[in-house]
Amino acid sequence: MSKKQKTIQQEVSLSGVGIHTGKTVNMTIKPAPINHGFAFARIDLEGSPIIAAKAEYVVNTQRGTNLEKNGVQIQTSEHVLAAAVGLDIDNLLIELDSSEPPIMDGSSKYFVEALEKAGIQEQEADIEEYVVKEIISYKDEITGSEIILMPSDEYQVTTMVDFGTKILGTQNATLNKISDFKEEIADARTFSFLHEIEMLLENDLIKGGDLNNAIVYVDKELSEGTMEKLKKAFNKEDITIKPNGILDNLTLHWANEAARHKLLDVIGDLALVGIRIKGKVIANKPGHLINTQFAKKLSKIIKQEKRNNVPFYDLNLPPLLDIHQIMDILPHRPPFLLIDRILELSDKHVVGMKNVTMNENFFVGHFPGAPVMPGVLQVEAMAQCGGVLVLNTVPDPENYLTLFMKMDKVKFKQKVLPGDTLIFKCELISPIRRGICHMQAYAYTNGKLATEAELMAQIVRKK
Repeated sequence: MSKKQKTIQQEVSLSGVGIHTGKTVNMTIKPAPINHGFAFARIDLEGSPIIAAKAEYVVNTQRGTNLEKNGVQIQTSEHVLAAAVGLDIDNLLIELDSSEPPIMDGSSKYFVEALEKAGIQEQEADIEEYVVKEIISYKDEITGSEIILMPSDEYQVTTMVDFGTKILGTQNATLNKISDFKEEIADARTFSFLHEIEMLLENDLIKGGDLNNAIVYVDKELSEGTMEKLKKAFNKEDITIKPNGILDNLTLHWANEAARHKLLDVIGDLALVGIRIKGKVIANKPGHLINTQFAKKLSKIIKQEKRNNVPFYDLNLPPLLDIHQIMDILPHRPPFLLIDRILELSDKHVVGMKNVTMNENFFVGHFPGAPVMPGVLQVEAMAQCGGVLVLNTVPDPENYLTLFMKMDKVKFKQKVLPGDTLIFKCELISPIRRGICHMQAYAYTNGKLATEAELMAQIVRKK
């Protein structure tokens, strides 16, 4: 059963402080139409320019995932995007009167609450989902960070973090179902190490920071000078270190809150792919840089597959028609029977397949030492597949033949070699009339379009 796209029922607003600017930020999240996706609008700038939440607009990942288009910037986009994905939402317009969403408590909690308050509603369009069919990975050889995406029945994420410090150690976190995001991940707050805080203060950053929106792990001795800077930055009269090694005024929600927040970041950053993902993510030492680099790689793969328009069929499932049932319909026989299975069949389309082996008789002469399946036989195989579609419309297919009338717009795009599996798809261009069938046919192999053609055939009764 297909799932429907979702947005919110009404707009909702939040206000808070931007962690980098230290200024009050007003954010309004609005419903968006189908196929809109996520986008940010800078209403403080002339014309209220819009930046789509896409990986291609990532310009840097210093202290957050930052987007830029035509000189307009959005900083730290990940927490609000994670909230949207975590609530199974597809389309939103996020208006800001500053360059960054409010940091709130450093998690996605308040964004989740706001979106739920606005109400979530289904829209009249099916979701677009990328089904992971094979392992996709990206590794940073310098840092050792790696992200692996593998097939799974639903979107799952596992993060493994190791910062090489005794105070934090090694942590893992897993989200098995996106529906568990609110309870298990949304409250996980951002964190930082003391040495990073010192650097940020030196560079006049984190003006909106306080001890309520970031967990600070003390990985070095706290000097008097640093203590005074922290008191001033966080507007506190006194600062101490808890026994668990974090600055005071904050209690961890979970012992592995750091790993859970990294998981939150992964979800928010991979939202920039712009399509739902059906697969399992394993992120080892993730960070915004590798997250967004992986998002860019995945986006390119998806675009390429869309360009090739390659459908996916699980060849491990039992066929709709096996070779014996095919021969009950088609008059063709080996060596000229060029389809092995029928995978799908309706009154408007058919999907079949052929395993191309070195035993094919045509490889003897085409060509010695360089076997390539002749293009004309690929067209013939598509036509045979279409013949099953046509003959399926008569009650006694064994008494009919399908005869070629025309082939048009034939294009050969990929070589077909021994060991390849060909998938054929034929769709009616117009309804069958007077036994004449006009079809659009495709042949795919190795995840690419190999051959396409318009075919016309006629069914005639055997004499």
